[in-house]
This record gives sequence, C-alpha cells and structure tokens, in this order.
Amino acid sequence: MAINLQKGQRIDLRKDNGSTLTEFCVGVNWGAIVKKGFFGNSKTDVDLDLSCVMLNAAKQPSDHLYSPLYKPEFLQQFGLPPGKLVSNTGALRHTGDDLAGDSGGDDGLDNEIITVNLSQISPDIDQIFFFLNNVGQEDFSMIPYAKIRMFEGSPQKVNSVFAEYNVAAEPQFAGKRALILGKLYKKDSEWKFAAIGDPTEDGFLGQTIQRILASYA
Repeated sequence: MAINLQKGQRIDLRKDNGSTLTEFCVGVNWGAIVKKGFFGNSKTDVDLDLSCVMLNAAKQPSDHLYSPLYKPEFLQQFGLPPGKLVSNTGALRHTGDDLAGDSGGDDGLDNEIITVNLSQISPDIDQIFFFLNNVGQEDFSMIPYAKIRMFEGSPQKVNSVFAEYNVAAEPQFAGKRALILGKLYKKDSEWKFAAIGDPTEDGFLGQTIQRILASYA
C-alpha cells in the first residue's frame, strides 16, 4: 500500500518486504485549467516544469536536471548552466516537457517523470531537491491539482506506487508560481525522502534554486 505523505513527513525508502527502494520514478501530474461558461467550457493549458538540483556535502550544486528550453542568457544571470535531461552519471533521467497538463480531469498518468537509480548517483551528492515552476502566468491557486509520487516501473507503466503526495489548489497559493515538492537526502549512508510542498512566488527557475540553497539545503 502506498504511503500518503503529509507536508514535512520524512520516510525511509524501505518496502513492505524489507528491501530498499533503489530504482524508481518520481512523477508529477497536474491539471489544465477548465472554466465553465454559458457557451461551453474553455481550457487553459498549464506548462509546469519538473526539475531537480543535486547538492554535495558542502550544500552546493553538483548536478541538475531541468528543461533545455530555458534560455541560456536567463540561466547565466543566476550562474546556472544550460538545461539537460540526463544527469552526469546517468542516475537520473527526465522524460521531457509537458506543455499543457491534463484536460478533462485526472487521467491517472504523470505529465513529467524523473527516473532515479540511487546506486548510480555520484557519491559526492547528499541531497536532491525536486520542484515545479510555472512557465505561464497562472498561479497554484488556479491549477486544479498537482501531485508527486514515487513508484516502481517505468515512465510508460506503473508497477507499484511507493509514496504519493497531493497538493490541492488552496487559496493561500494565490500569487505562487513555483512549488518545492520534496527532497531525497542521504543520512548515515542511506537515502530517505522528505515531503516539502512549499509554494513560492518565484517567476523563474533560477530564483527557486537560489531559494533552495538559502533556506532548504
């Protein structure tokens, strides 16, 4: 049975049979905005970007995954390298951009996924933060839902869900255009996961990474 995470909760990556979860997917699912009108419904695509930044023991960026579509000149303003979809060791791989979100309700599939193989992660990496940024103008009070889950399987098939964390649209999310979802972190040589779920007003990925380094690392 999947673990339903709450904000701030920390979990070991141990399965019911006692073995440790080492190869899994981190998937995020979200909905497009649908408004009902007199002449029918209108839909607004929601382009969220799932990203992650990997920190070393000195709490400095060591590697990253984020969209290659981000303009280099904007990234350079924050001292960030170009985007990529595969980590340096191949331990983490991103499925690429979803530019719209689900329409017509939750289809049960994840819009963007990062696959993780803990055994291939560089030994200098101690923390991996997962976060969402909205490329459009909508804020998280308008987006119907955003969910993160960890599951065994592949981007094409879910075999078993290990843990999931739902972030419902809330009034206090007004003006918030980014969401720090959670982090994998290493403690006593074992990997664990912490649900964060903090919305921020960041309008660009570089601001979110700066915030993570200043307040969460």
